Formats: sequence, structure tokens, C-alpha cells
Amino acid sequence: MKIRRINRAIHRDLGYFFFGMAIIYGLSGIALNHRHHWNPNYIVTQESHTFNLPEKTIEDGKELAHFFLNQLDEVNAYRTQVQRGNNFRIFIQGGTVNVNIENGQGNLETVRKRPVFYQVNFLHYNTPKKLWTWFADMFAGGLIILAITGLFVLKGKNGITRRGAYITAAGVIIPLILLFIYL
Repeated sequence: MKIRRINRAIHRDLGYFFFGMAIIYGLSGIALNHRHHWNPNYIVTQESHTFNLPEKTIEDGKELAHFFLNQLDEVNAYRTQVQRGNNFRIFIQGGTVNVNIENGQGNLETVRKRPVFYQVNFLHYNTPKKLWTWFADMFAGGLIILAITGLFVLKGKNGITRRGAYITAAGVIIPLILLFIYL
């Protein structure tokens, strides 16, 4: 039948066309579902350090920051610094250094983008806006069409009138039950 052939062609070609988008949204969806377990966008590391304290008082904040950064070989990464009481915080490229200026205890915290996940989450959050929004909307519409055409790809005992009906019903009922439980 001609309609069945058109249905399969639409389903197949949309599947090919939106393959990349399905991977992007699939990866970022998994990452975002588990963001309470980890930071899907950034890798944050903490290293404890005991810093040598200056022999004489250094009044200039930038000079004091360089004194501590020299001990970490991070002088070139310096951005700025702030001090609150005994806590001296130095902002560097890619992180921060915290030093207790009374006892020299401190840490180096570095932050870097998590490969792949940062980029797919950037797209999933629709951060680029503009043309990306239109393409993502096309993908959403394409998913609807893929879902509908997918119902009619197979016929017979595995099609929508038999086995497929039960599987489709389960796929609709389970989200509704979970929505009812959690809402």
C-alpha cells in the first residue's frame, strides 16, 4: 500500500536527519537527570595546601596574592583577590585559592568544563537561542512525527493492532501513573 510506504519513508528519513539531535538530547537528559549526584557541566577539584606565611606583613592585596600563588606556580593565572577577616581568597583563571592568613591552611579549587557533557547541556538548555531554538523546535516536532509514524511501521502480530498496542499503552500509562504519584 502506498500510504504505508510513505509512512516508512518519513519515519526512516526523520530518524536519519535527527540522529545527532537524539544523541545530544539523550546524553544531556541522562546527565541532567542525575545532577544531584554530580555536576554535569564542570569538573571541580579541591586540593588542600599548607602555605608558608610571609615573614613581614604585606599590606598590598595583589602582592600578598602573588606571594601565595608563587607557592603553587600559579602567578600567571591571577585575576583578583578579596579578604574577609583571616580568609584570603584569590581568584585565578580556572578556580580559586583560599588561604587562612593566620595559620597558612588553605586549598586550591579548580573548575574546568566537563568534555562532551558541557557542550550537549549548553544546547539542551537552549543557551545559544536564535537559530538553535528553531532547530530544536523542529526536532521536537520531528519527535512527534517519529512517534506517530513509528506506530504504523510494522503490521501483523507485532503491529499496533496487536502486540504494539499493549507496548504503546504501557508506554503511555507508566508516565501517567508516575505523574499521579509525584504530582
